[in-house]
Amino acid sequence: MPSYRILFLGDIVGRPGREAVVSALPMLINEHDPLFVIVNGENSASGVGITPEIAEELFKVGVDAITLGNHAFNKREINHYLDQGKPIVRPGNMPRGVPGMGFCTIERHGVNLAVINLCGRVFLDGYGDPFEWIDDLLPILDTDHIFIDFHAEATSEKVAFSYHVDGRATVVVGTHTHVATADERVLPGGTATITDVGMCGPANGVIGMDKDIVLRRFLTQLPARFEVADGPGVISGVLIDVKQETGRATAIKRITRAPNDRTARQT
Repeated sequence: MPSYRILFLGDIVGRPGREAVVSALPMLINEHDPLFVIVNGENSASGVGITPEIAEELFKVGVDAITLGNHAFNKREINHYLDQGKPIVRPGNMPRGVPGMGFCTIERHGVNLAVINLCGRVFLDGYGDPFEWIDDLLPILDTDHIFIDFHAEATSEKVAFSYHVDGRATVVVGTHTHVATADERVLPGGTATITDVGMCGPANGVIGMDKDIVLRRFLTQLPARFEVADGPGVISGVLIDVKQETGRATAIKRITRAPNDRTARQT
């Protein structure tokens, strides 16, 4: 196996996102034959957070690891679950004593892949320096195969972080904004990157939320509790090809699957 493939699916939003992933994942695995399947599940429970039951459902359909983000702890029941040694990671640059870990290692066919989750700090409060945190972690990892989910608002911070770890990580995927960007590329040092993968969630909402509620808030400036939009979900993800010997990426491609599509489109 001179090379292998990673399939990553962007932020899963509510029940429509979960149903889309559960329905599409067997087809995606059969079509693309990834060695590892990773998803971001931080919005999978009613649009904010994740529960142990949802995590277990995702593992059962073929997910190897789950990353989270700024909504990692919106469901209290996840706290204990994060300390049970499951391959699910919350942002590593959080204060000491927070449940869970910022990275885990998954293994298949002799490849050890470190899966890391970090949050950016631009427009997101309460997180430590992700640049310093990754510099402290990378030298102690016993593998060259390193997957980083950088959960952040600002495009500039995501791009800068990717350059910061170029040649030291296999891939940096951006998550959080729920809108896929068209800047996927492999940097000179062999690190694949994309500013944002997009979401797996309702096709007819505003970044997955009910459009009427969102519009009402914009039009009136009054507080409103967002709810996940109804309707079938889209799939947004990326495929990364990796050299087994070096852990460096050779290609990254976006994939999308609209509701009722039987095949995933590649870009």
